[in-house]
Amino acid sequence: MTEKDFLPTSYSTTLDSGTISCQAPSNIALVKYWGKYGEQLPQNASVSFTLSNCKTKTTLQFEKTAISEDFQFEVYLDGKREASFEPKIKKFFQRIEKYVPFLKGYTFRIDTSNSFPHSSGIASSASGMSALAVCLVALESKLTGTPSEWSSNGAKKKASFLARLGSGSASRSIEGPLVVWGKHSKVENSSNLYGTTYPFKVHKNFSNYQDTILLVDKGEKQVSSTVGHDLMHNHPYAAERFKEANNNLTKLIPIFESGNLSEFIKIVESEALQLHAMMMASQPYFILMKPNTLEIINRIWEYRKENESNVCFTLDAGANVHVLYPENETIKILEFIKNELSQFCKNGEFINDLTGAGATLE
Repeated sequence: MTEKDFLPTSYSTTLDSGTISCQAPSNIALVKYWGKYGEQLPQNASVSFTLSNCKTKTTLQFEKTAISEDFQFEVYLDGKREASFEPKIKKFFQRIEKYVPFLKGYTFRIDTSNSFPHSSGIASSASGMSALAVCLVALESKLTGTPSEWSSNGAKKKASFLARLGSGSASRSIEGPLVVWGKHSKVENSSNLYGTTYPFKVHKNFSNYQDTILLVDKGEKQVSSTVGHDLMHNHPYAAERFKEANNNLTKLIPIFESGNLSEFIKIVESEALQLHAMMMASQPYFILMKPNTLEIINRIWEYRKENESNVCFTLDAGANVHVLYPENETIKILEFIKNELSQFCKNGEFINDLTGAGATLE
């Protein structure tokens, strides 16, 4: 598919007002996307676990108005006006207007809330932008007179396509539990334009895979994702990094099929550390990990060796640690986290999550 496939047909229905609500989860990349080109297009393919509990609920209230020169909307977080979010939403609307041209014909109120603390290091842009994108596609389905089509593959592709234009990783939050984003030679129907459900066999070892997020640092990011991605332009190791990421996704295909957790761990942890290595080797350079991040990593390595466990870690572009482990180790790993790792979390806080199925309309 190309961008032209997401241009709308004519709208056959007029809606004066209404409300649409969606819940969409965050996701955690196993093979990392870091570096983009063009309009939110990835330099390498990535694959992620869609989460279940860390999610955003967005309610879109819309009211028909005369077509205006600018977008008319307000954003509310937990019931309170959040004007600081509005420039990002305006930029998102500017990017997607040609694909959903009804935007300037309505006044919107966007109410959003997260199931996790704001600025906790969870990818709220992924869950938030995907939730809003689903609401907009559902509204368009009503305007085209086909409201039952939201669950169709085409509608989900468009939601992922739109979400990507707000936040690249948001393209991976529409479906689950494993989603590929980025064109990859070994993954049929993969695309730079939207995320696709992982199409191959997945071993039962990866069913209901657990992710406990250790909140090492709950402050604002040291460097935004946008700035971080831009630092990959002219990065001395960029070309090799993009190649390595695509190779790692290739290696994961037989691993997902066989259920080989030891090989899964090697790739996932290497990917996490490579992401941070890119930031440390950029100009300007950043160290996003904190001392407690390193302490947690070392404790995980020690525990895994001593207990022949399959626990491992991954990281986003920040200090927090995602502790990944198979469902059959849940009781033991949660005990390990409470007894040993929680002391390295801010106020002892962590969030238990697991793989999920993606966005849902309410």
